[in-house]
Amino acid sequence: MVNSGRVQRGTGLLVAAPAFVAVILAAGFGGTVAAYEIGDPGAVMRWLVPLSGTLSVVGACGAVGYLLVGAFLTPETTRTHRRETAARGASLGLGVWLTGLVLTLIGTFADISGLRPSQPRFWSQFFGLAWELAPTRMAVISALIVAIALVTTLQRHGKTALAWCFFASWLALLPTALAGHSAVSRDHMSSINALAIHLLAATTWVGGLGALVAMRHTLQPHLGVTARRFSTVAGWSYAALGLSGLLAAWFNLRAVGDLASAYGAMLLVKVGAFVLLGIAGYLHRRSALAAPAALEASPTNARAFARLALGELVLMGVAIGTAVALSRTPPPASDRLAPDPTTVYEFTGYSDPGPPPDNAWLTAWHADWLWIAVSLLAIGVYAAWFRRLRLRGDRWPWWQLICWVTGWLVFLYAMCGAPGVYGRILFSWHMTMHMTIAMLVPLLLVPAAPITLALRAIPARHDATRGPRELILALVHSRYLQVLANPVVAAVIFFFSLATFYFTPLFFYALTTHTGHILMTVHFLLSGYLFTWVLIGTDPGPKRWPPVVLLVVLFATISFHAFLGVIITGSNNLLAPEFFGQLGLPWLPDPLADQARGGAIAWGVGEAPTLVLALLVTVAWLREDRRETERSDRRADRDHDAELAAYNDYLAGLGRGDKGGTR
Repeated sequence: MVNSGRVQRGTGLLVAAPAFVAVILAAGFGGTVAAYEIGDPGAVMRWLVPLSGTLSVVGACGAVGYLLVGAFLTPETTRTHRRETAARGASLGLGVWLTGLVLTLIGTFADISGLRPSQPRFWSQFFGLAWELAPTRMAVISALIVAIALVTTLQRHGKTALAWCFFASWLALLPTALAGHSAVSRDHMSSINALAIHLLAATTWVGGLGALVAMRHTLQPHLGVTARRFSTVAGWSYAALGLSGLLAAWFNLRAVGDLASAYGAMLLVKVGAFVLLGIAGYLHRRSALAAPAALEASPTNARAFARLALGELVLMGVAIGTAVALSRTPPPASDRLAPDPTTVYEFTGYSDPGPPPDNAWLTAWHADWLWIAVSLLAIGVYAAWFRRLRLRGDRWPWWQLICWVTGWLVFLYAMCGAPGVYGRILFSWHMTMHMTIAMLVPLLLVPAAPITLALRAIPARHDATRGPRELILALVHSRYLQVLANPVVAAVIFFFSLATFYFTPLFFYALTTHTGHILMTVHFLLSGYLFTWVLIGTDPGPKRWPPVVLLVVLFATISFHAFLGVIITGSNNLLAPEFFGQLGLPWLPDPLADQARGGAIAWGVGEAPTLVLALLVTVAWLREDRRETERSDRRADRDHDAELAAYNDYLAGLGRGDKGGTR
């Protein structure tokens, strides 16, 4: 136990030491810790933010890495305690992370307020305003999630608990993307998305490798298989890290000459580390990981793997420190960005697109890179699974592949085309986007049966670890899905969440905040998919209800949906009045009339998908009836129609007045 703890701390220092050296050098070079002319909180507070930020990132890497290895990668036997070791390492990482977040919270508030903690007013204002200010609120949210994960890992060491904590740690990273200088880039929403993906990929890659090195003795004799599995995760992380970093650089730099700035120099350091790490990863896959069993068979191979991995961790530490300093440095493009004076930009962060032209359906476009990446990834993974089945001789219908691709292309158009562009400021276009995502897209995705395809294409694990296939099986057979897949529950979620959304402040937050907009989109898609799935889905899951009951649920839900559309159409009260009533668009004189159009869209657009759903449920009903008839005929052939003969005997007994004839 003591040796394991020493190895964990030693590996952590191997990343932390170069990270702190890099952040000190980069912060000093970039001028991010220079004294302020007005409201200077002092040198200690100026340095506290980048140093505590580095501490947070190092802790986050450790927590995410140990949770990844313990929950998903390493086998456990009756004679090993690897998950307990992973939970102990994760607890250490979470504790460091939480400490860094608390210090960052204090330093950020001092930076904003210009006060020092030694001043009498600091702490009273700190506790009164920490939740009100966006940068400090993000740190508070992350700290709360990390604290919950920390308590959990201290008490539970099972793979399910570690898996939940892993996803909670990912969630705790996301508020960090909303801070920093991403908001001053050319497209700050896409820049924020890129930073979020960058953080998730970096912590998973760095932390996973660190945990693998720290636990290399504990993982024997399964180090090879664990490392091989991590190699797949590292490959995806590397690709996500590179693409998100390229996207962020594109938005933060306006010209090649910007690379000569302090921001550009630090960016080049990160790029250099990224390239070297890619080379090291390639060497890993070519040598140590080419034959996983060699890591157990030869101590020399294991030592070579460890030496190469330790060198990678040092480079990763340099990249972490530089990245933290970079997040505190305004990009050079921010000095030349012309502020948008419109109310639209003030509310949404997007420029006023102007009145929609007659051909807006064909010409309006805004590249939302998050949903472009999600759509292309979904299509690419499904196509890869489809190809895998075809290559091994299994059949999978082409029409299901076409449905899946078409569904995601329609989703992409709804988010980036005219509904997405004008749906941010006009209720009628917003409702078009909503109906497309919640009703039309699921109608294309559900028949593609992605869960069935995944279960057939992804290889199973036989060592009781949870890979992608095992996670899918755990989900479809979970008690949570049994509750959610109840048709009545799915219908309630589909309708009442819609009513709750539009008639509460949630609608305003979805229109004005980046997080709210993403959560709104995810909810529309998932609630629509769930409702469609319980009606016509063929993927494995809870037992299906009889088709006649499903038809009743469908028509009842759509009736309520149409009624809501009628209410919106005839309402004299503006929804989200603090948004639509304050935009003051000169080309839209009456937002209430636009709201009425949106209500009519909600009322009318649902009719076609409802008809298709009803037809598909009816077809399923007829198929089930035909299958039952065929089963009955086969049974009659086997027993010479014994059931009919018994029924005839029963009728004959009744005709004779035989009271003993029963059926």
